[in-house]
Amino acid sequence: MTGHGSDFGATTPDDDRALPASGATQPVGLSLEDVRNRVLAGLDNPPPGKSSRTLGQILRGNLFTLFNTVVGGCFLLLLALGQWKDAVFGFAVIANVLIGVVQEFRAKRALDRLTVVHSPTARVLRSGSPADIAVANVVMDDILVLRAGDQIPADATILEASRLEIDESLLTGEVEAVVKRPGDQTLSGSGVVAGSGTARVIRVGANSFAHQVTSEARRFSLVNSELRNALNRIVRWITWALIPLMALVLNGQMKALGGWTTAIESGSWRQGIVSAVASTVSMIPQGLVLITSVAFALSAVKLARNQVLIQELPAVEGLARVDVICLDKTGTLTEGDIAFDATHETAAEDTPEWREVLGWFGADADANATARSLRTQFASSDRLRPLSIVPFSSARKWSAVTFGPDAASGSWVLGAPEMVLGHGSSDDVETLARASELARSGLRTVVLAHAAHTMTPEQAAQEQLPTGLRSVVLVTFREHIRADALQTLTYFREQGVGLRVISGDNPDTVAAVARQVGFDFEGDGYDARDLPANIDLLGAILEDQHVFGRVTPTQKRDMVRALQQRGHVVAMTGDGVNDALALKQADIGVAMGSGSDVTKAVSRLVLLDGKFSHLPDVVAEGRRVIANIELVSKLFLTKTAYAILLALAFGGLLWEFPFLPRQLSAVDGLTIGIPAFFLALLPNQHRYVPGFLRRALGFAVPAGAVIAVVILAVDASARFSVGNNQDAAQTATALAVSIVGLWVLLVLCRPLNGKRRLILTGMYLGLLGCLIVPPVRDFFDFELPSADLLLVCLGAAVPGCLAIEIIDRIRQRRDPR
Repeated sequence: MTGHGSDFGATTPDDDRALPASGATQPVGLSLEDVRNRVLAGLDNPPPGKSSRTLGQILRGNLFTLFNTVVGGCFLLLLALGQWKDAVFGFAVIANVLIGVVQEFRAKRALDRLTVVHSPTARVLRSGSPADIAVANVVMDDILVLRAGDQIPADATILEASRLEIDESLLTGEVEAVVKRPGDQTLSGSGVVAGSGTARVIRVGANSFAHQVTSEARRFSLVNSELRNALNRIVRWITWALIPLMALVLNGQMKALGGWTTAIESGSWRQGIVSAVASTVSMIPQGLVLITSVAFALSAVKLARNQVLIQELPAVEGLARVDVICLDKTGTLTEGDIAFDATHETAAEDTPEWREVLGWFGADADANATARSLRTQFASSDRLRPLSIVPFSSARKWSAVTFGPDAASGSWVLGAPEMVLGHGSSDDVETLARASELARSGLRTVVLAHAAHTMTPEQAAQEQLPTGLRSVVLVTFREHIRADALQTLTYFREQGVGLRVISGDNPDTVAAVARQVGFDFEGDGYDARDLPANIDLLGAILEDQHVFGRVTPTQKRDMVRALQQRGHVVAMTGDGVNDALALKQADIGVAMGSGSDVTKAVSRLVLLDGKFSHLPDVVAEGRRVIANIELVSKLFLTKTAYAILLALAFGGLLWEFPFLPRQLSAVDGLTIGIPAFFLALLPNQHRYVPGFLRRALGFAVPAGAVIAVVILAVDASARFSVGNNQDAAQTATALAVSIVGLWVLLVLCRPLNGKRRLILTGMYLGLLGCLIVPPVRDFFDFELPSADLLLVCLGAAVPGCLAIEIIDRIRQRRDPR
């Protein structure tokens, strides 16, 4: 099959089937045998398949990861050994899996529901008779019978047309309906708004425009999240290191218990495995992944109360990182409708009936969107009785009517000034100049002109302008600019975010609207028909030009891609199917609540009430999440750093691990897990700065090294001192880690406020409770250390706190945020 091309736009077919033969008779359509042969050849029109990942694949993808294999294996091993108290860390793994599965399954369901073609049936000619069939049963070369209100089920070439006008705005961004004539092509998903005709199907199934848009939109992808990417990178590094480290620690524990043979014979191997698991699990910041997911989820709930739907949780963070926003015009910057603005009399002819005539044009059943907006200002009169009518055509850009002698006699024409004036006996240069001036100010301008003589039905059928036209009044219309567009775009400019307007509409119109929302530039909008196909050249133009018109759907996508290749984090806003490809390509797609189902399904954010003013709230929420997760990540990664160092040290020294897993869980909960949960939810207005992972590791690694030294010092002192039992030594070590860990929490919480002080106080009280409340102390196997051992504990912890203070001062000088 030829002429299909790789681009989604219309192409000219290379075969003769698409065009009617000269002098062809009325088409009769395909026979049942023709249809059967085409179905067998795969030339039918099946809907796009579902998204790439099934529920089973989603479950396997989230469950069978290297991280879950190691940590889940440790969890199951402790349960098998009956050490359920030491297996509480496993619930974090379960929660992570559930959040990942639910999030991806919700995205899958939304993508599976996508479709560009909504019509349940199509009307075709089969063996000379019209028949209504399912869209999926349309085949190549079928003859479509088109009437007003129909949606076109497959790409086709027009055979016959009677005032046929097609609305392609959802697909191409063009606001006005397009007049179609024999030989023209029309795209699947377009709608017939006027007239009738027939068309031969030239592309079906995977080759049709609607199918390709739907298939690409359904492609599953995750939002590009720096937080998630950094955390996944950390987990990947650690997980690969876990297996050799666990082997090293397990060997060290068995040797510390007298060797493998002795440990197995005495049954102490169980304790060796528990200690090895404790060491292994402590290296993994599984709570950080969970808290990040919880923080995103709570942000989504908070924003939902403000009519912002977050379809993928990390999108909250993503908008805070965006440095370029691409804006569609119609339905995004504007409300998507036309409103009457004003009338400007030209005084070329004294015809007082013009108000009634405008009322008639507005009330006409065949009025287009521009004329319909006259209804709010001008009432139709019953005394106006038309003798002949020429309906509006977007090709002619005018409509006409002739009234009888009783009222408003003569012929009246409403249309574009440059199309109406100068074609009859009038050459009203002054009126044309004034119309041009009004158009440059962003107003859509039409002229009402009058001719004294009447137009017969025969003349009306020839669609020729009446002679002797004189301009009566200029009428201006404006697009409704969204009330909050200017304020919100001003906010983004102040935040250093670049703005681009990319629209399928006329460049002059786009430029006028752009100026109304605060864009300051010379000349008119850039005509996208002149844009290069090369991505690098396209990116260079996008750096200099900010307003573009006549942009096709594929060009919108390529423009987003070009900006991304130049290092930008790009957001795209839109509401029509023509925006879907760009929304899918963008780092963050933002859809209007009034937009198409396809647009909303592929977007990361949906403004349910269409208010731009919500976007600054999303940015603020994203900044809060990023700043708080960066803070708590330093807590978790500090533990990871000292856990890895301890595994190397204790495995090399052949010492028993100084904690039970449950004791480490208590320390982690007080110094990291519980405070991290609350800190992740507090207000934080730090602006986003790239380099999250570098800053986090820059603090965590030296802080972790300090804590590792403190643990080794306390354990060595307890190990080589006389009269210290194992439980007391473990408690002393846990207490030292808690003291230094809480100091890490203190320095990261600065500057302190009421809520942060409350968190710190609660954690210190919790530590005290673990040591003195009998049921809690017994659960964690804590035993109050002797005075000598307590002195050793404090002697190691205090210098450790001082070292943490020094590290924090260095961090502040390096990162003055």
